[in-house]
Amino acid sequence: MKLGDTGEGGGQRRPQLTRRQVVAAAVELADSSGIESISMRRLAQELGVEAMSLYTHVRSKEDLLDGIADAVIGMISADAVAADWRTSLRRMALAARGVMLRHPWAPRVIETRAAPGPAALAYINAVLGILREGGFSIGQAHTALHLLGSRLLGFTRELFDDSAAADPQAAPSLPAEFAAAFPYAAEMALAVAHGGALGPCDDDSEFEFALDFLLDGLGRLRRSAGPPS
Repeated sequence: MKLGDTGEGGGQRRPQLTRRQVVAAAVELADSSGIESISMRRLAQELGVEAMSLYTHVRSKEDLLDGIADAVIGMISADAVAADWRTSLRRMALAARGVMLRHPWAPRVIETRAAPGPAALAYINAVLGILREGGFSIGQAHTALHLLGSRLLGFTRELFDDSAAADPQAAPSLPAEFAAAFPYAAEMALAVAHGGALGPCDDDSEFEFALDFLLDGLGRLRRSAGPPS
């Protein structure tokens, strides 16, 4: 993504760079080369400018990460008007899931942001609006927001990564001492290995199952007198 065009007389005339262009280029770079590739120097090369000129638009790399996290959240459609709150929230969460699958680096960045940006605030406001208009009290809506958590943004914060346990060669070779000390953890590691009782994890199915499970629970909460004490 090179900025610049040819002006009169064949000279190079560089258009005015904007924060939006800088952030968009950073998202493209993360998509093509991974989030680890993001640096002010590398981004400046992609834009065809000097690295110092980027600081006119982003204060630091952390400010840049704030920007790309909010830009990705801004890609999620908040226009999920449906006949009922449950369908609306489900559509939004699954739309968010699609965005995160297209930008698999984004959840890690979003999790590390200290405060929501404008797009994130607009999205949260839309979610709260659906809940309040759907008959949830303020307290119930607050509880719902915490229960749904990152699933509203299309990803789940896992307790741990069990991909290593799913390795068909590594799992059966767990040390006997490990199995003796942590029998249930060893049992799970063997069960999720290829050929095991559970088989490899299906992240999409698990995401939808958990989402539906929570939405069903929120339906019961909505019919109750208030949020759990």
